[in-house]
Amino acid sequence: MQKVNPQTIAPSRREKVISFCWQHFLLLISLFIMTLGVAVCVRSMLGSSVISVLPYVFESAGKQGLVPALTIGQYTYIMNFVLVFGQILVLRKRFEWVQLFQLVIGFLFGTLIDISMSLTEWLVPISLWQKALAQAVGCTVLGFGIALEVCCGSVTMPGEGFPVAVSRVTGFDFAKVKICVDISLVLLGIAACYAFFGAWQWHIIGVGTLFAMFYVGAVVRFAGKHLDWFRLLLSHRPGFRRSIYGLARFIYRKND
Repeated sequence: MQKVNPQTIAPSRREKVISFCWQHFLLLISLFIMTLGVAVCVRSMLGSSVISVLPYVFESAGKQGLVPALTIGQYTYIMNFVLVFGQILVLRKRFEWVQLFQLVIGFLFGTLIDISMSLTEWLVPISLWQKALAQAVGCTVLGFGIALEVCCGSVTMPGEGFPVAVSRVTGFDFAKVKICVDISLVLLGIAACYAFFGAWQWHIIGVGTLFAMFYVGAVVRFAGKHLDWFRLLLSHRPGFRRSIYGLARFIYRKND
């Protein structure tokens, strides 16, 4: 009698739901790690990471009453919406509507940024070496979080989704398109600084921003080669989920 390989058996609907929830629970943790890195970079006062340049400029302008007084996270919502809308314009009929889930991921990311900013209020580096250390730590944490987020294999963040869309349409290499998009965001941030404040804001867009543009990518590449433990965790089925399912089934039967 031929033995059946358990790995070839199609997972049940319940198993798919559990797997989806577990995958996105780990994604949520990855996003939180990313936002901690973003917050520490902001606190360094040497320049924020590229992903938060524009939201940081607008948040600073909001404190002076020049634009609506929203948080960095809330302006991140708006930026992510614009990036997703840009994907729709670029791809048109080729846009896959499941990619609208990027808006949910972007919303969570913005919310977690505000939480991380609150958690790092105590971080006020004064001397140059303290600021440099904060920037290095923030970029390292951000890069590690991005590597985890990519490993989760869910819908990409809008910041990566837009370059992917442009790459698909133009045929240019994604890495080159990503660099161009990042540079464009920084240039827009500089232009916004002059428009709002009449001067370059070095604590928003400074040497730390330039450092982040190169160093974060290096961390992502390095960390990505050492995430076998995380991939194993993604495929793992911890016992507490079975317990939760059993408890839910018990409550459901009790209510009947």
